[in-house]
Amino acid sequence: MLNIEGLAGKAGGAALHRAAMTALKIASWNINSVRARIGIVERFLTEQQPDVLCLQETKAMDDVFPAEPFRALGYRHQRLHGQKMHHGVAILSKIPIHDVDDACWRYDWQDNGEARHVGVRLDLGAGGSFRIENVYVPAGGDIPDPAVNPKFAQKLAFVERMTRWAECLAEPTLLVGDFNIAPLESDVWSHKALLDVVSHTPVEVAALGGLAAAHDWVDLGRHFYPAPQRLFTWWSYRSPDWTVNDRGRRLDHMWASAAMAARATGHRVHEDCRAWLKPSDHVPLVTEFAV
Repeated sequence: MLNIEGLAGKAGGAALHRAAMTALKIASWNINSVRARIGIVERFLTEQQPDVLCLQETKAMDDVFPAEPFRALGYRHQRLHGQKMHHGVAILSKIPIHDVDDACWRYDWQDNGEARHVGVRLDLGAGGSFRIENVYVPAGGDIPDPAVNPKFAQKLAFVERMTRWAECLAEPTLLVGDFNIAPLESDVWSHKALLDVVSHTPVEVAALGGLAAAHDWVDLGRHFYPAPQRLFTWWSYRSPDWTVNDRGRRLDHMWASAAMAARATGHRVHEDCRAWLKPSDHVPLVTEFAV
């Protein structure tokens, strides 16, 4: 995992940025190859100006991650955990971030070396500090049976290890990323059609429910858009025009500890990004917090 900090001469600028803040915007996006889609990432950052961006499925080793375009836009503080051609996560921030070094953080979610998790602590000065944990849960393959599908077994084991990790948390935390699970009936285009489809099966939903209960997480998406409101974050590339049948799923999430959730003032799914040139099949989420 690579730790890239801004130049020392920029520290004063970061402090001024933090001091001037009245709100904190945090974005999360499964970008499905950051190098292939750096153009739309730059557009999103320019238009929306989040303070922190969490990326999943970057598909880039740390030494080829396009760090400079992010620095040019003010995201000088970077934590990269990359993997060649697969997986990969990153946190890019305008505000200084710090490594988290405790037993809870060191809990190995992936257990196999895959680059699926990166975590940091963000210090807001008088506004306190909190953790950001960015995760890319395994998709799980096509057959929802751990006895015959090792990928599905890996997914369930991954969520179980996250659950054990969540039980030991003792500080405000924001858990974001591509969970690859749509838990509610209204989180998919057809509950009946997808009951046996990986991402919406009862066993996955139950596993995610266990994770939710392990830390009393607040699901910020459904906090601001209560079920059964439509709230999708992913549409398959297989559909020639994703807008026609709108067969979406809510696979991407932002969950907050109670103390963090109390500071949340708004949440938005940027569905328009799915129609941009060379889009990801996922769209970004942004939550705004009072500081």
